[in-house]
Amino acid sequence: AESWTTSPDGKTWTFRLRKGIRFHDGVEFTADDVVFNMEAAFTPGVQTSRRDVLTIAGKPIKWRKIDAYSVEFKTEEPFGPFLRTVTFGILPKHKLEAALAAGPAEFNKTWGVNTPPRDIVGTGPFIMQSYVPGERIVFLRNPKYWKVDADGNRLPYLARHVHMIVPNLDTSRLKFQAGETDVYAVRPKEFAEFKAGEKSGKYTIYEPGPAAGTEFLVLNQNPQGVKPPKLTWFSNTRFRQAISYAIDRGAIANQVYGGRAHPQFGPVTPANKFFFNPKVMPYPYDLRRTEVLLAEAGFKKGPDGALRDASGNVVEFSLSTNSENTERVAIGNLVRQDFAKLGINVTFAPEAFNTLVGKLTGTFNWEAIILGFTAGLDPHTAQNIWKSTGSLHEWHPKEEKPATTWEAEIDRLFDQAATTVDQNRRKLLYGRWQEIVAEQQPLIYFVNTLTSTAARNTLANIRPSPFSFGAGGVGWNIEQIFYTVPFR
Repeated sequence: AESWTTSPDGKTWTFRLRKGIRFHDGVEFTADDVVFNMEAAFTPGVQTSRRDVLTIAGKPIKWRKIDAYSVEFKTEEPFGPFLRTVTFGILPKHKLEAALAAGPAEFNKTWGVNTPPRDIVGTGPFIMQSYVPGERIVFLRNPKYWKVDADGNRLPYLARHVHMIVPNLDTSRLKFQAGETDVYAVRPKEFAEFKAGEKSGKYTIYEPGPAAGTEFLVLNQNPQGVKPPKLTWFSNTRFRQAISYAIDRGAIANQVYGGRAHPQFGPVTPANKFFFNPKVMPYPYDLRRTEVLLAEAGFKKGPDGALRDASGNVVEFSLSTNSENTERVAIGNLVRQDFAKLGINVTFAPEAFNTLVGKLTGTFNWEAIILGFTAGLDPHTAQNIWKSTGSLHEWHPKEEKPATTWEAEIDRLFDQAATTVDQNRRKLLYGRWQEIVAEQQPLIYFVNTLTSTAARNTLANIRPSPFSFGAGGVGWNIEQIFYTVPFR
């Protein structure tokens, strides 16, 4: 948008679109594309999280086209995070209108890995040229991109942008060290080694600060996926708290992340300086506290050393994570050992990421998983995780009504925060949400890492951010990055 205005009551927002913006295939971008995207997002059956974040206090946002370059949005209540929430990419109506008309199933599969790259168009600084499965995606400079620099030079500066596809993080490291890539997200355990090699490797280490994303253990509380007695264990707050106390986060920080991490107990990290609540309930490594909580919940060790519930059932379950992420695999092995001290037998079996996603969103047939979430600046963008109806409410997705009183309270807090314009008041509401999550432990967090990025000295204007989801936090200003030597 070129400009925007809002009504005095904060319920009506009008956007004036920039004229002359064109999709990569030359078709002009207009208000019709914005309206089409909203219609697609709210079409039942279309796979998107946008519908969740654009539903305020249980009511969908309203929209209408004013003219070819103007769009109006209305909400039933004032919407505090509105501007941060509508910063989504726009799909081209002329390319996808027929697919949506054919139904959500057709729309969901229209753009896939077999789609010719030139058919996938946007308005961004780079145009997809080619895609080689399992190897790379090549993007070329969009010569008609609308942005220019302070001197009037059209952006982006780079002529080509290549995403390398690698099977795991170790391969990513090797490719950077071999000079095949220009940017690498340095894992915390590698920091000292990479920092020492800056001069000889002709790269620079950038340190954006604490990571915005999270890593956690989640236990399945969905009756469709797990049955008693495991469902009973996982749904017990004391059980979840007990195993949280049993996790040696210090060992994870030192052994997995080389000491460049700190224990984390809530859903927001220190990277989000405004919304972060540092006073949430902590879970220091404390096996005595674990034993007390387990006893209160009716669990005790038998003569054979195995933990049993009040009915005599041996406590055991399977744990998985995505096998491509070596850090999560290492965490899984440590957690398995921690739980073994309690008499809990954990079968740890990492799987391919796509397999895990299928279980989380489709079959729900899983028991415990180690995963992570990226994070936005405003907690509202994560309401599809935290509201009970959310599609990413991992431990029990899309509940018809809140299964617990604490989930109902989180629903209310998110609704209140969404309809509150005063940012300090919103901070208090989200602070309470963090306290509930820390107390209830639906997601059991591990540690917050310190981020670092290695970038070739041939690149200029690198400014990594923990809230940028590109390689090493590089990507939010990709159109401004340039080579200080001719492109090789």
